[in-house]
Amino acid sequence: MTRRFILKLSCPDRAGIVHAVTGVLLQQGGNILTSHQHGDADHARFFMRIEFEATAEEAALQAAFEPLANEFRMDWELVSRERKTRVLLLVSKLGHCLNDLLFRVQTGHLPIEIPAIVSNHRDFYQLAASHNIPFHHFPLLGGTEAQKAAQEAKIREVIADNQIDLVVLARYMQILSPELCRELAGRAINIHHSFLPSFKGAKPYHQAYERGVKLIGATAHYVTSDLDEGPIIEQEVARIDHSMPPEQLVGIGRDMECVALARAIQWHAEHRVLLNGNRTVVFR
Repeated sequence: MTRRFILKLSCPDRAGIVHAVTGVLLQQGGNILTSHQHGDADHARFFMRIEFEATAEEAALQAAFEPLANEFRMDWELVSRERKTRVLLLVSKLGHCLNDLLFRVQTGHLPIEIPAIVSNHRDFYQLAASHNIPFHHFPLLGGTEAQKAAQEAKIREVIADNQIDLVVLARYMQILSPELCRELAGRAINIHHSFLPSFKGAKPYHQAYERGVKLIGATAHYVTSDLDEGPIIEQEVARIDHSMPPEQLVGIGRDMECVALARAIQWHAEHRVLLNGNRTVVFR
């Protein structure tokens, strides 16, 4: 039986990487379907994503590739193409991104699984129920450090119990602790309602209005302990003019937020995103 796999990797750049990688796949009876690569000359680093088919089992392919990965000092991942990424959605009181993601999954346009939704408010428990997804309400009543730590402990339990691959902050208006950010490094995506690095922090559309900009945007990025500073995966922009009040910018921005976040999740789930320091390489 032929199965499809995805191999993505990055390593110090040197001659012979492509030849060595494809040679191992050939030895395992692999047939390459698509291949993308990128060499970062500034940092002398090489990036590659290959989708291939083979009759070998995943464990056998992993074992065959490991010696080469060690030789070339690779950061690498080999996964089955059929396996869907398990995503935990975090949301607060703005539900446009949540609703958009649930619809895309329901209609088969976003190939992920959503085993659970977590919120610090109860607003969207009925929406979650309509999609047969468990809804966890973890409030933050006082906002003390102890309460924050206790709430994040519950989030960790949901992540572990549901074997979560990716955490998505779908307009979750709470700042994750540095400890949780480190635990989720490279597997937590946030949508920020501005065209980063401009207008960080609160009310970015109002900040954009005050500066009289002609373009506004939304940015999907990986979460780090530095607020709104994580590696950018995708951005969406819209042209505006002087006649538009801040409230209209907010409305325009919500559509952009949905689009940028959905693309970023899809590319992550399809293993198209590779970290390159504080930047990303995205093979579309």
